[in-house]
Amino acid sequence: MNRLARSVSLHPYFKVNPGQLEAAKALLHEFVTQSTSEPELLYYEFTINGDEVFCREAYTSAAGVLAHLTNVSAHLDRMLSMSKLARLEIHGPAEELDQLRGPLGGLNPAWFVWECGVSA
Repeated sequence: MNRLARSVSLHPYFKVNPGQLEAAKALLHEFVTQSTSEPELLYYEFTINGDEVFCREAYTSAAGVLAHLTNVSAHLDRMLSMSKLARLEIHGPAEELDQLRGPLGGLNPAWFVWECGVSA
C-alpha cells in the first residue's frame, strides 16, 4: 500500500503578529531542519499568504504526529509567541484520529475522518 494512503495529516494555520513575519519565516526553516529525521514523516512544508503561514504535513500514523509535536515543541512555542493558531485541521482514518483526540483536543481542531480515496 502507498505510504500516503490512510495517512494522518495536520493543517495548522498561523496568523502572524504585526512586525513578526520575517522572524516567523526564519523559524520555518528551523522547523524543517528539526523534522527531517522523523521516520514517520511523509511530507512537511510551509506556504505563506500575506501574514498567514500554513503548514502542510502528514505522517504514517497518530504516533508519528505525536512524535513530531514532541520533536518541534520548542519551535512551536516560539511560533505561538509571534502568532496565533487561527485554525487547525486534522485529517485521517477514524482509528488514528481517536488516538489524537485526547492529546490534541485542547487545540480545538476540526476533525476530518477519512472516507475513501485513490492511491497510486
